[in-house]
Amino acid sequence: MKIIKRKYLDDIIAVMGTPDIKVITGVRRSGKSQLLNMFMDYVKTNDNNSNIIYIDYNLDKFDDLKQYKKLIEYVSEKYDSNKNNFIMIDEVQMCNDFEKAINNFHAESKYDIYITGSNAFLLSSDLATLFTGRTYSIEIYPFSYKEFLEYYDLENNDENFDRYVLEGGFSGSYLYNELDKKYKYISDVYKTMIVRDIVQRNKIQNIPLLDSVSDFLIDNIARLTSYRSVTDTLNTFRVDTNDKTVGSYIKYLCESFAFYKIRRYDIQGKKYLSAQDKYYLSDHAVKYAIQGTKNMNYGSIYENIVAMELIRRGYEVYVGVLYEKEIDFVAMKRNEKVYIQVADDIGNSFESDIFKREVSPLLKINDAYPKILIARTKHDNYQYEGIQIIDISKWISE
Repeated sequence: MKIIKRKYLDDIIAVMGTPDIKVITGVRRSGKSQLLNMFMDYVKTNDNNSNIIYIDYNLDKFDDLKQYKKLIEYVSEKYDSNKNNFIMIDEVQMCNDFEKAINNFHAESKYDIYITGSNAFLLSSDLATLFTGRTYSIEIYPFSYKEFLEYYDLENNDENFDRYVLEGGFSGSYLYNELDKKYKYISDVYKTMIVRDIVQRNKIQNIPLLDSVSDFLIDNIARLTSYRSVTDTLNTFRVDTNDKTVGSYIKYLCESFAFYKIRRYDIQGKKYLSAQDKYYLSDHAVKYAIQGTKNMNYGSIYENIVAMELIRRGYEVYVGVLYEKEIDFVAMKRNEKVYIQVADDIGNSFESDIFKREVSPLLKINDAYPKILIARTKHDNYQYEGIQIIDISKWISE
């Protein structure tokens, strides 16, 4: 498989040598293990005095280290007091009571620690409980459009953007030439995520109900959703459930990085709103892999792509609400703020009803922060009353 350098390598190099426990997280098959291997190669190349203690629990040769005391013994034996000692452990959750071993290594203050593991055991919300030492999380995502182009050595054009829209960012699927085989790979990854991560961790008995909640969210990406709306819909189809159970299952799906929840933000009142949120897939191609490509709604897929790209770029992302109008995204990062609408077709002129509908919410915002309409224009960037109008393929390839 072709390997490309991803920005996450720079992120992990930036915290090299800090006393934190570095935890690499992200959706399954997004490249956590590969990132750890690339970092290991970097250390070997740039630190001649390094001593890397590497354990990959996917390999049979490390089966004897699946008890935490055995892991401690092994690492202690490999320690070299005359060198810079790095501990790198892949799939750390396969060691029983792994947190005891990691806390022990951290307490000794003589190791630089890096771990990856199943999201079922390394949830960001649980890290403070698992580890007594400070942790630093590096979250990675499926390939962006820019990475997709780099992997295939392609230029940004309409044909290649349309290809990314269909294929998505799970790079493991790129090894297959036929689209249906790519979708089978993505479907298997997604189903494994649910069965192994969510069911195992949370001891779920009603797996068909979890599948139904998952299918609902996939079918309704980019739409305002509440626990009640999911429950009512499932009850209509004679699936017996309640708001509490649905809420728990949605929480599990987000914790496994299958979905990302985007909350609503009242722009005028500058406050967060509850009850209804939007959910976006970690990779939009999951929708095609699970539900097929019939009746494709490009608008919601484009919105999903933009949402995940904003998250990749480090923004806090919200759904904007202003005078009962909805702005797809309010993206904030430190002192930066940008308002974004996303659409498929915006018509052929400023006078078209479609165009007016899309720009109307942005025109009602009175502050001076940038306002952008991202759409499939297939044109160079232009402006309308202070609103930047950008073709989506150009925006995500910047």
